[in-house]
Amino acid sequence: MSRALPKYDKRRVAFVGGAAAVALSGTVIAGFALAGESGQRAEPARTLAGPGTITCPDVTGELPAIPASAQAEVDRNLAQLQTQIAEANQRLVDTVGQGGPNFVQNAILGPLEDKRVAALNRIETAIGGAAAKPDGLEAFAACTLNADGAGAGADDGAEATPSDPAGADGDAGAGQDTGNGNAGNGEGAGADTGAGTITCPDVTGELPAIPASAQAEVDRNLAQLQTQIAEANQRLVDTVGQGGPNFVQNAILGPLEDKRVAALNRIETAIGRAAAKPDGLEAFAACTLTR
Repeated sequence: MSRALPKYDKRRVAFVGGAAAVALSGTVIAGFALAGESGQRAEPARTLAGPGTITCPDVTGELPAIPASAQAEVDRNLAQLQTQIAEANQRLVDTVGQGGPNFVQNAILGPLEDKRVAALNRIETAIGGAAAKPDGLEAFAACTLNADGAGAGADDGAEATPSDPAGADGDAGAGQDTGNGNAGNGEGAGADTGAGTITCPDVTGELPAIPASAQAEVDRNLAQLQTQIAEANQRLVDTVGQGGPNFVQNAILGPLEDKRVAALNRIETAIGRAAAKPDGLEAFAACTLTR
């Protein structure tokens, strides 16, 4: 009897040990299964919060009495200001998670500011054609991002490039680092660094005789056209590899065109105060990228 007991004990230990192993294995498997289910249930919680909302100051209350002859043009540009905000907000939604920390400033807020500057300049010009021209409406060009949550924070960076306004070109980014431009005419090109070079049509040969009273203003805006090209070329270098396939168009070329439209409009207005106002200079606003 005494010899049988050890064998019995061994068998019992073996049985108990095996059962324990099976139970442990079942626990581990169940643990993995629960973890998997838990992970699946948690997945929706990772959904990014809204990207935020772009808001811009209202300029309508700052406008003087609008001459009847300018009303249609003013209304058209006020509507354009609203369209620009709506498009920027849609762009904000469409690009959640794209770009670096300054993406929103460079690719959305900056370019939006430049577009608003151009529209506000057109409003000033329209009113100025029949009454005292209001000045300083550009102060209402800059917009802000009201971030709703995690999704917006990532893109929300230092905004101030676009509107070159940097940033935007805001400048679209503004990147306000000056690049190289051909000073002296509307056509400029930065040093070729591998990112490509932005070139713009030369408007100087298309200008009429410039009244002496308008010369300084015209020269100032011609110089601004060169500065804009230089900044855009520098921005091109600084953002190599950023954004999606349309980044250069949306964050650099588009904002640059808006800035050029504003400068060309100021040239037309300056000349128009003392002579026949030239029209159609906006045709020289669009620039191209040469790689």
